[in-house]
Amino acid sequence: MAFFSYAGRQAGLMIFSESLKKNRDFRDVYRKGKSFANKYLIMYIVENHQEKNRLGISVSKKVGNSVVRHRVTRLIRESYRLHETIFNSGLDMVVVARNGAGAVSYWEIESAMLHLGKLHNILHQSESL
Repeated sequence: MAFFSYAGRQAGLMIFSESLKKNRDFRDVYRKGKSFANKYLIMYIVENHQEKNRLGISVSKKVGNSVVRHRVTRLIRESYRLHETIFNSGLDMVVVARNGAGAVSYWEIESAMLHLGKLHNILHQSESL
């Protein structure tokens, strides 16, 4: 029987980012941040003067029941995680899901995230899609 070691690497975690957890931090991003929106998402951005990004996700009850809200949260987090390397660092980001986000696929959420990144001009120019 073979055993595999991942040497401390935890699959699926964001490498360069942390989660935004405190209500105070969310309020600061809403108050001080710049926002852009599209059909499915709203993204607020403010500089945090740190090495890492901090990502906060907000999904209202208007989007759907708890199953739908958690699915949308997972889709947003995963689309950010997969493209984490092309986002500039030193940012606090809050992504708010709009009503229509509960009924769309991963690809549409991913496209909406990248679109908002381009609008905020926070994607690395050499790797932007």
